Amino acid sequence: MPHKSPPQGWPRISSAVFYDDAAAAIDWLCNAFSFEVRLRIEGDGGRIEHSELTYGEGLIMVGAAGGKSGRPDPVPCKSPRSLGGANTQALCIFVDDVDAHCAHARASGAKIKEEPTTHDYGDDYWSDRSYRAEDPEGHQWWFMQRLRDPRVD
Repeated sequence: MPHKSPPQGWPRISSAVFYDDAAAAIDWLCNAFSFEVRLRIEGDGGRIEHSELTYGEGLIMVGAAGGKSGRPDPVPCKSPRSLGGANTQALCIFVDDVDAHCAHARASGAKIKEEPTTHDYGDDYWSDRSYRAEDPEGHQWWFMQRLRDPRVD
């Protein structure tokens, strides 16, 4: 089946993450991980109804947990905090300098769960440097820097 291009400014795949306090999460993600707010729609009482955060050409949506929407069958959105820390997804973002990104995230309050480490998958594959961080509500984030890729080197 042929694929049409996504709308201007949208990647082919994006993810939504849900927070008990989505407004605070947006501010934190921009400060700690250097996301930029492209769109932020607030409803009653400041509840985040929809948001779009970008990192380079990547995009995530951040929303309020709880499924309180006008949909006939609301999405059962939960934060890791509300599930005892359980995660059903982890997000992976390529950055230019993983060590500098980690230092900034740590200084901004991110819990570094795995320190920056180089993973070399052999001469026929690639080598990456990555770290894992946890945000204040328990989402897991992987940040990676490609060091070598024989397919493009």
